[in-house]
Amino acid sequence: MAQLLASLATNAAALVLYPGLLAAAVFGGVAEISWLSLTMGGWASPDLPRRRPTPVLATVLLCSILAGVQLAAPFNPVPSAERSVVVAAIALAFTAWAELALTVELVVEPRWLLIVQFCWLLAVLAPAVQPETLRPQVLGNMLVPALLPLKVACGALYVLCLPALLQLWPFAPPGDRRARRRLDAARSLCWFPYCGLFTTLFFPPPADDLLGLLRFFGITAVVAALAMGAGVVMQRRGAVLARALYMRAIGPYALVVLVVAVVTSLKLR
Repeated sequence: MAQLLASLATNAAALVLYPGLLAAAVFGGVAEISWLSLTMGGWASPDLPRRRPTPVLATVLLCSILAGVQLAAPFNPVPSAERSVVVAAIALAFTAWAELALTVELVVEPRWLLIVQFCWLLAVLAPAVQPETLRPQVLGNMLVPALLPLKVACGALYVLCLPALLQLWPFAPPGDRRARRRLDAARSLCWFPYCGLFTTLFFPPPADDLLGLLRFFGITAVVAALAMGAGVVMQRRGAVLARALYMRAIGPYALVVLVVAVVTSLKLR
């Protein structure tokens, strides 16, 4: 009984504090304010949401903290054997599917958003085919030379998908009033799990010390900065460039990644 209670307390702390809700809220709040400052041409305190939490926000909240506890973050109280990349991928996928299901009229290009979502799932799951493991920290630690081309290809595809998944692309659906300087609570909760999952999958797991903590959050912040940079470029170039990127480039590149994954799997058998 004592062991069960200790396990429940550990998992509750992981979900509520770190690397769950608190970590996602702090990291995502900083990232969201940085994004608004970049797109609005200067720093200023954004307007906070004043309405009650919506079903979409509640769903995103649950999914983001569930994905967060799967990350190979230093001092993660959840045992590594209990983490799964599939759980993280499904939880993050639901953040987009919840918006499509509940507020489809406010979702930008829903058809292409789903295509980007499947391309992102390929980038997440393809590195797990050959090692035959679903433990995120093990996938990040796989530095076999034969797997490096696949990991590089999947990492590039992952980053290319982030602007769409985080709603940074410049499409604006009819009647959308969210163009004002208001903090997007749902997106702010997604910054940490999306960018932290990249760090988990494509870099060796850090040690449980201060240096490892700085390394993990440093790489995660760089990934967020890359997504913001791509979003800013698309905002400045307009919707034409964004359409060309996601409608003509992402799909074919995902097919290339799929071919690389199949060839790599056959070579390593």
